[in-house]
Amino acid sequence: MPELPEVETIRRTLAQHVTGLEIREIKLIWSSAVCGWEDQSFEYLVTGRRIKTIDRRGKYLLIRLDEDLTLIAHMRMTGRLNYYAESQEPEKHTHVVFQLEHGEVHFSDVRKFGRIQAIPTQLCISGSSLCKLGPEPLEAEFTPEVLKERFGKKTLSLKAALLDQHVLAGLGNIYVDESLFQAGISPERGVDTLSEEEISRLHGAIRNVLQAGIDAQGTSFRDYRDANGEKGSFERALQVYGRGGEPCKLCGQALERIRLAGRTTVFCSKCQR
Repeated sequence: MPELPEVETIRRTLAQHVTGLEIREIKLIWSSAVCGWEDQSFEYLVTGRRIKTIDRRGKYLLIRLDEDLTLIAHMRMTGRLNYYAESQEPEKHTHVVFQLEHGEVHFSDVRKFGRIQAIPTQLCISGSSLCKLGPEPLEAEFTPEVLKERFGKKTLSLKAALLDQHVLAGLGNIYVDESLFQAGISPERGVDTLSEEEISRLHGAIRNVLQAGIDAQGTSFRDYRDANGEKGSFERALQVYGRGGEPCKLCGQALERIRLAGRTTVFCSKCQR
């Protein structure tokens, strides 16, 4: 958390407030939350720059500044970017405050795993971990044939393959479990066992579930909020994630909860073959 739908929601809600604004000052409360470029500090690079656009790649936010600088923000597990129209006293876990010509953006992270890196825009892909990401699952170029190609000759489980950001960008535990349930395929299946029809079904399920997550503005169990501090509502539509031991909404059989690919995994052994 956050996964693709949550990061996309943050992108949209943040862009509404900050596009075109100048970053007047950076207040670093925990300096390890940011990273400059080579021998130039984060504050030096960012102060005085204007926010042009905000893009997304997988689970990363790409905040494009003028003079060819990009901020790559990764929320990891508990990171947040919140916009405030007025000056706001930083909360306990706020690590960076971006003071804009109108309002402020606070970067907070309870578990301190999230980071914001400043990097020249022309090196944004080649000079960062973004270069290793798989395709965007909601792009038109992502087809069943591309999914099959990304699986290649791997023999690992579907759960492990779909969590791998090198295979496909943006999916995490929530949306993998939900996609596999909608596709009717067990997370324990090896990727090399899927038929053409099953790959096509899984492709459609991934796109459907992610779009539904975006439409609901993400899933808020604990920490996730959009840039306005609002919760998402996709948890109301969850079919399996977080429901281990509860009855399947399709067949009534108790959902199984296992450990797979290092993550808690919930599925229906009757509906998911």
